[in-house]
Amino acid sequence: MFLATAKTNNVPLTEIKSAAPNDSLAPLHVRYEQGSVDDLLADPRVLSVIGFGAAAQTTSDPRFLCVGLEPAFRHRYEVWRCDGPVVHGRHGDLRWSSDGNYLFFAIETDEAEAGNIDAAAEQAYSAICQLLEQHRFADGQPGHILRLWNYMDAINEGDGDDERYRHFCSGRARGLNPAARNGYSAATAIGRRDGLRVLQIYGMAARAAGTAVENPRQVSAWAYPRQYGPVSPTFVRATRTSADQLLVSGTAAVVGHQSQHVGDTLAQLDETLTNLSSLLGAAGADIASRGIEAALIKVYLRDPAEADMVSGHLLKRLPGLAEPLILFSDICRRDLHIEIDGIQG
Repeated sequence: MFLATAKTNNVPLTEIKSAAPNDSLAPLHVRYEQGSVDDLLADPRVLSVIGFGAAAQTTSDPRFLCVGLEPAFRHRYEVWRCDGPVVHGRHGDLRWSSDGNYLFFAIETDEAEAGNIDAAAEQAYSAICQLLEQHRFADGQPGHILRLWNYMDAINEGDGDDERYRHFCSGRARGLNPAARNGYSAATAIGRRDGLRVLQIYGMAARAAGTAVENPRQVSAWAYPRQYGPVSPTFVRATRTSADQLLVSGTAAVVGHQSQHVGDTLAQLDETLTNLSSLLGAAGADIASRGIEAALIKVYLRDPAEADMVSGHLLKRLPGLAEPLILFSDICRRDLHIEIDGIQG
């Protein structure tokens, strides 16, 4: 069971009650919102608030994390809500919140204290796996990871196998326990440009397992050939939850396992949208029928000068799409200019 000393609002995490184990989960509610962080966190249904960039407010609330990626346009927060009241607390270096059905968690690991990015990834993922092993939902079972986000400084620094992203992949693989390795989740790995060598990871787990979805246009990331590093990235292209929501991994202009349209951002964007459509089709007819326009997306973009062009192209291609959050960032491959992730349903 979770440590008895981990409490918030005088409620131990082990006392959280959830719906009957055989029930499907209620959907999560995710929006990009403006406003005061304190006001957003005052809502008892808020699982997490993610801020981006230097303008984001800060707070010690365990449900909050600030990621050092600058937004292209107006500042907004990524807000995750559930249907029930939330309790929250800390477990070592991890912060967590839960409504008894979903479990949000976040960790920040200093690379210098860990030794390097490789060791920081191993340490962080070992801590996440320990949290999930110790936390039990009302049915007595540990949670299932649905989605992970990984943010690190200078993701492309270093040549060949010495690239920081490849070191991160090696450390992450060592930190994952056998149960986690047998059921990869959706994930994103993106490079910050803030000069802070702190690995930031946040994620969502749930009482009910999700279903892995792969894109028929792409080689599964965990099966990439050796040319992409000594350890393949450990994620699936999307997770379909028991609430029939699709949590989409970072998706780019990769067909098979090769990057496409190098040097042409709009062509890469179009290829990415084709990949997203293919992925939605693989997730099921109901997911496909809702389309990309039913998704809330983040766009990671290398060149700040291309933000208006990318935003306009998205609006032209997907006029019904909610305003995306465009963040200036580095992508895990040097030849990729743009990446998209999100949630649909």
